[in-house]
Amino acid sequence: MPAAIKFDQVADLKARLDKANAVYVGEYRGMTVAESTKLRAKVREAGGELKVAKNTLFAIAMKEAGLEPFEDALTAGPSIYALCYDDPVAVAKVLKEYATDKTQKSFKLKGGQLDGKMLDLDQLYALADLPSKDVLRAQVVRTIAAPLSGLVNVLSGTIRGLVTCLSQIKDQKEKGAAA
Repeated sequence: MPAAIKFDQVADLKARLDKANAVYVGEYRGMTVAESTKLRAKVREAGGELKVAKNTLFAIAMKEAGLEPFEDALTAGPSIYALCYDDPVAVAKVLKEYATDKTQKSFKLKGGQLDGKMLDLDQLYALADLPSKDVLRAQVVRTIAAPLSGLVNVLSGTIRGLVTCLSQIKDQKEKGAAA
């Protein structure tokens, strides 16, 4: 009979998974407390949270949350799970940056799940290479605004030409009246 604390842990993980839009998994074997704290802080700043949990309990919580559990190959060994509550790209960037940092050798990123779709390491790195949500929004707005600003310039050019022409006529009449 499982202990009541395990039921509480599964319920807590399920509640966190219900709020998350992406989950990434990595191996943290050999990480020091200082390294772990540093990584947790960076992930928190990016809108996510790192959770260390037993792989079987996390798999049960994923099933209860309606998600497909990770393959055993991804969760072999001590696993740390990154739950993304805001922008999954920002959290993926932080994890990729830390995993590819040459000064550390203890954290390895393995894969993830985004909106119910499994991601291998290459797909996760491709996701991390995308621009952030704010940059993408700015690019869309700029793309939409470019034709509008061109139209405004064309229309104002006609009016500007008319004003220049009228100004030259006025100058000629003033020269003719002064002579």
